[in-house]
This record gives sequence, C-alpha cells and structure tokens, in this order.
Amino acid sequence: MVLFFPEYQSYLRADIRGPDMDGEWVVTSKENYRVRFRAKAGKTYRFTPMNEKPLADLSGNWATLFGTETQTPEKAIGEFKQEGNHLSGTFRTETGDYRFLEGTVQGRKFWLSCFDGSHAFLFSGSIKGDTLQGEFKSGTHYRTLWTAWRDPNFALGNPDSLTALKPTAGPLAFDLPNTAGGNLRYPSGYFDGKIRLFTIMGTWCPNCRDEQVFLKDYLEKHPEQAKKMAVVGFGFERDKDPSAAIAHLAAYKKRLGIPFDLVYAGEANTSTAERVFPMLSKVSSFPTMIIIDQQNKVRHIHTGFDGPATSRYETFRKDFESLMLELTQE
Repeated sequence: MVLFFPEYQSYLRADIRGPDMDGEWVVTSKENYRVRFRAKAGKTYRFTPMNEKPLADLSGNWATLFGTETQTPEKAIGEFKQEGNHLSGTFRTETGDYRFLEGTVQGRKFWLSCFDGSHAFLFSGSIKGDTLQGEFKSGTHYRTLWTAWRDPNFALGNPDSLTALKPTAGPLAFDLPNTAGGNLRYPSGYFDGKIRLFTIMGTWCPNCRDEQVFLKDYLEKHPEQAKKMAVVGFGFERDKDPSAAIAHLAAYKKRLGIPFDLVYAGEANTSTAERVFPMLSKVSSFPTMIIIDQQNKVRHIHTGFDGPATSRYETFRKDFESLMLELTQE
C-alpha cells in the first residue's frame, strides 16, 4: 500500500500483515528522510486503552516556553480541551500554530500528537503541581523541552507589528514565473486600482495551506470585493529545480482550487524571501501577508497565521473582513 501526500512531497509505504501494518513515512524533499511506523487495525485509541483518573483538568490556556534547555526559548500558548481522559488542542506561536493535536491524560502523564503528511509531532509531559513539564519531538530530526503554566496576562507578540517596512523602503518590483507558463510582473496594469494582497508561502507549509484556503474561501464568498483585489501567492519551494517547483505549485493550485496567481519566488528559506521583499524589516514566518491599498501604500503586514485549530481564527476572519471592506470602499 502506498498513500501519497503530494502537496507535502511525502508518502506512506506499508506492507499489510493480517491485522497489522508495517511501513515507513518518506519525505522526498529531504535526503534519506524516513520514519518507520506500525499500525494496528480496529484500535479506537491513540496511545493507550487505560482510563486512569487524570491528576488535573488541563482545559484552558497555558503560557508556554519551548526550548527551555536553550538560551533563547520560544514563547507559545497552549490551548487545550479535556473531556475525561481525552485531550485535544494546539499550541499557538508567533509564527503560526501546530494545528490539530489529539491525545490523552493518564494520571499525571499526558500525550498529544498529529500527523498531516508534512509533520509528525509528539508532545509528551507530566503534571507537576501548577506547571506542565514536557518534551516535543518532530519526526526523527528535532527534540526540545518545554514548560507551561497558567497566566492570564501572558501574551504573544502582535502578528500585525512583528514585521514592518524599513524606514528607507523602496517600491516593490518583481518579475516571476507563474503556473500558467508566463511571468507575472509588478508594477503592471493588472494591479492598477486594485487592493494587492501578497502572501509569502510554500506548498510544504501547513499553516500556509490554511491561509491559502482561507483566502480562497473569502474570495468565493465576497465576489464583489474580489473584483477589486489582486491576490498573489509567492511560493518558496523545497524543489531545487525551478521547473519542478513550478509544476508542484501548479498541481497545488489545481488541487486546492486556488483562484488567484501562484508564482515561483525561490528556494524555501527566509533569506531568499527577504531578497524578493527587500522593503520588509525581516521575514520570520511562512506565511507572511502584505496588504497594499489602491494607492500603492502598504497598509498591513501580518506575520504567521492562526489557523482553524486555534481560538484566534474567528477573530482574524472578522478583522480581515472589516479591513477588506474598508479598503474596497476607499
């Protein structure tokens, strides 16, 4: 059996052995990256069938630091919902979220995990008094320690102010290949009199996928406003061959039904993105959204994306709709 995740350039390959399945997860965009796994049919639990009484209810928000073994830990907020032994939720960071996590609480121990074709995440930990102490593993290549505590005043940086224009920023200009076999140029008459929404993304990035689907849905639900908007996704890809990267972007656009242009902007790293967008103070996250009004003035730069797994998704949707209504009426 082979199961492909084409947008993430990975696949599962497995042999079925009665009720069991032995296989491996292969990421083709990385050199020799393989994760072995075993699956068992008919199991209704993720980690254990036990139902040991949880030491505490973890529901609610938790101030979190990832990388506590380092000199520069990363801030996050854990958003959890617990029902008996069942635990679900996510972690929000200043560059995005860990999407839909699910697991269990058993006594003082807990586990959360997800697999989406791009990432295999495992969060494990213990309840220690009023804190959580844990470990985070991503695939076979990354491991770090984390701690969390309840603090209603703990906050992440404002995603609308993490990235800014340089004081000496010049005008944006680009001439990049699109998925239709041509080039998209800026400035050009195509953009005149329109709100320009440029998003720095990659097909390998699940948070970017959430943002692309959000924009697609917005344009479909607001056709009159969509006529006054020019949306472009700037794909920074893991393919070393530009032709392969463009083909991958075209397949991604078709599969998700994206109605706007995707262009190939270079390899998947922030330094390449900063060369394409030299007027930005930095590019710290995929995705990053830049909104330019009809008078060619940058009005908004949003770093990261709080997707549908988070409590902030609905707030972002309402704020985005209000901003687009304001700009289209100017």
